[in-house]
Amino acid sequence: MLSYRKSSLVTLCWLSLFGWSGDIVAQPEGMLSAEESDPGMMGWMVGSPPPADKLIMQPESDFFSFPKLRWTVCHIRELMPTKQVGKGIMPAIPFRYALDDNIDEVSFIPLGGTTPMTWEQSLSANYTDGVLILHKGKVVYEKYLGCLGEAGKHAAMSMTKSVTGLLAEILVVEGKLDETARVSSIVPELEGSAFGSATVRQVMDMTTGLNYSEDYSNPKADIWVYSQAASPLPKPKGYVGPNGYFEYLQTVKQQGDHGEAFGYRTINSDALGWIIARVEGKDVAALTSERIWQKIGAEQDGYMTVDAKGVPFAGGGLSAGLRDLGRLGQLMLDEGKLNGKRLFPKQVVRNIRAGGDKGAFAKAGYATLAGGSYRSMWWVFHNDHGAFAARGVHGQTIYVDPTADMVIVRLASYPVAKNAKIDPTSLPAYQAVAEYLLQK
Repeated sequence: MLSYRKSSLVTLCWLSLFGWSGDIVAQPEGMLSAEESDPGMMGWMVGSPPPADKLIMQPESDFFSFPKLRWTVCHIRELMPTKQVGKGIMPAIPFRYALDDNIDEVSFIPLGGTTPMTWEQSLSANYTDGVLILHKGKVVYEKYLGCLGEAGKHAAMSMTKSVTGLLAEILVVEGKLDETARVSSIVPELEGSAFGSATVRQVMDMTTGLNYSEDYSNPKADIWVYSQAASPLPKPKGYVGPNGYFEYLQTVKQQGDHGEAFGYRTINSDALGWIIARVEGKDVAALTSERIWQKIGAEQDGYMTVDAKGVPFAGGGLSAGLRDLGRLGQLMLDEGKLNGKRLFPKQVVRNIRAGGDKGAFAKAGYATLAGGSYRSMWWVFHNDHGAFAARGVHGQTIYVDPTADMVIVRLASYPVAKNAKIDPTSLPAYQAVAEYLLQK
């Protein structure tokens, strides 16, 4: 059986980690290919019961290690407690379709490479589980691979942060949340922590000065304490640390000045989740349902993982269907209006698209995002197309390109967590498809 620390890591860290290192890697050396590691090919959890060597369990199994993760990303609810993100009782509003088979042949040069790759080839290289492309509000491309079918749900990973950030930005524009307010004025329980002296905006843009490390290679890093606190599993005998996201946040100390530099830390999302829950009197799962899922014509309920006290994981716990994530992307592209109805003021998306402090962001040194920024937990590229995105480890993205009137949702189970490993065959692919669609 795994140690408690290892089990907590499996439960949490793969869902919360998000990084960019600038490394250029297509397929990890020595790893099974996408075809070889397909969950159906591997036979995970097949049988009644499955053979012992095909079981994926909690906590005995390392369920977020490759290649098991290729099954796990579509079955989180079978392994961890969750809360529903309900779509309500109204029928789904179907997409219009104008499928374009020529997209498969769109080619591009991977970052740092010289050999052209087609869009279709990139799907395998990126261990794609599902991809949807919307152009001018219509579905022009849709494909399901790996563990995902059209009725399935897939872990969104850190794209959850962007949903949390969107909810906060909506409240700011509606005048319900003061972005200049000190966090302690909204959540007094955080008065003694690093968050207490930060502003809401600094939390939203991750420019807080925190004494916190997400270095998974360091056994003494703060992420281990965080993962133990956040794990929904029973605490081991003698455990005296914090229990749950909110208790852990109260222990975080300040390091450096708030507002000086961007630092990607998942605990900012947990803090923001607490802030908006306190303002609205409802947790992030309920707010996501009420403000978004019930209004976008969703086909399926989503769900969010929770800690031992039932607090949703605002930084990485969402799972949802591919088309419903496409609806979220279209909502962002159309600045808060979808299916003829306005869900929130257009200024919400305009604030996000404007981006955050480029100077603060540059200090983080992200090679693949030079000139970019981070605003309300969305990644803003500041490229010629004005693109911005929600992103999550192992290759999750909602990529919004206003110039091309395009949204791409890509769900994946890439063997390596960091998106810097997959960006070279992803970002230029998105741009190539955008340029192709601009000609339509």
